[in-house]
Amino acid sequence: MPKPTVHVPVLLKETIDALDLHDGDVVLDATLGGGGHAEAMLAEADIHLLGLDADAQAVERVTERLASYGKRAVLAQSNFRAVGSVLSKLEVTHIDKALFDLGLSSDELELSGRGFSLQKDEPLSMAFDSRQELTATDLLAHLDAQQLTDIFRAYGEERYAMRIARAIVAHREHEAITTTTQLRELIKVSVPALYAKGRIHPATKVFQALRMAVNDELDALKDGLNAVWEHLSPNGRIAVISFHSLEDRVVKHFMRDKVQLGEGETLTKKPVTPSAEEIQKNPRSRSAKLRTLQKTT
Repeated sequence: MPKPTVHVPVLLKETIDALDLHDGDVVLDATLGGGGHAEAMLAEADIHLLGLDADAQAVERVTERLASYGKRAVLAQSNFRAVGSVLSKLEVTHIDKALFDLGLSSDELELSGRGFSLQKDEPLSMAFDSRQELTATDLLAHLDAQQLTDIFRAYGEERYAMRIARAIVAHREHEAITTTTQLRELIKVSVPALYAKGRIHPATKVFQALRMAVNDELDALKDGLNAVWEHLSPNGRIAVISFHSLEDRVVKHFMRDKVQLGEGETLTKKPVTPSAEEIQKNPRSRSAKLRTLQKTT
C-alpha cells in the first residue's frame, strides 16, 4: 500500500469540544478518512470507538495508525448508511456520540488511484468502495446528455452543465472517456475561455457531481443520519462536518426536523467554521461547516 500522506483533520478542537467526550462513551466515527479525528477522540477520553469507512484502504491505514489503542478501537469497512447492521453484528446496543466528517481525506485524494483528484491521471472510478460495480466511466458512457446535465446541475451546481454534457456525448462517439485527464481536458475546452481561466478549475464541479452520483452521497447521508439517530442514547450527540451547500442542506434539515419534533436540541445555532489561522495552514478547510445536535428524548 502507498505510504499515507500527512492528512490534517479539519476543525479538530471544535469537533472534540462539540462532542463533549466522557470516559466510557461509545463513539462512532462514521467516516474514518485519515484517522485524525479518531485518534484525537481516543486521546481525549477513555472511550470505545467504532470506526467506519467505505474505503478498505482507509480502514487499513487507520487500523495501523490506531494500533496502540488496542481493543478500544474497532474498525470496519462499511458505508455509514449500513451502520445498523454493523452495530447488530458487533452487538453494540447504543451510540453516545457520533461524528460524520464528509470531506475526502488527503490520502483518498492522493493515493486511491480511483480518480478523485482531477490533478492526477487515473481511471475514472470515483467509487469509495472499490468492490462497487458502478463507476464514473459507466455514467459517462451510458447516460444521455439530459441525464448528465441533470447530474452536473443537481450535484455540482455547474452553470455550463448542458454544454459539458453535450461535449461528453459527442466525444464518446469516437473515444471512450475513461481517465481523469481525458475528462478534465474535455471540460476545459468545452466551456468559455474566461470560465476556463477562473479561480477554480472548470472541471471541479463536474468531478464533484460524478463522485456524488456514483456513491449516492446525499441519500446515503440521509440514511446514515437517521440510522445513527435510532441508536443514539438520550443526551447523545451527532456532529457533522460538511464541505458544500448540498451536504450542509441535508444536515441542516435533518437537525431542524429533530428539533421541531421535540427530539433534539441544536448546539450550533450557526455552523462553526474554521478560523483564519486554520485556513491559512490548511486551505482545504476553508469551506468546512460543523453542526452539532443533541438528542433530548
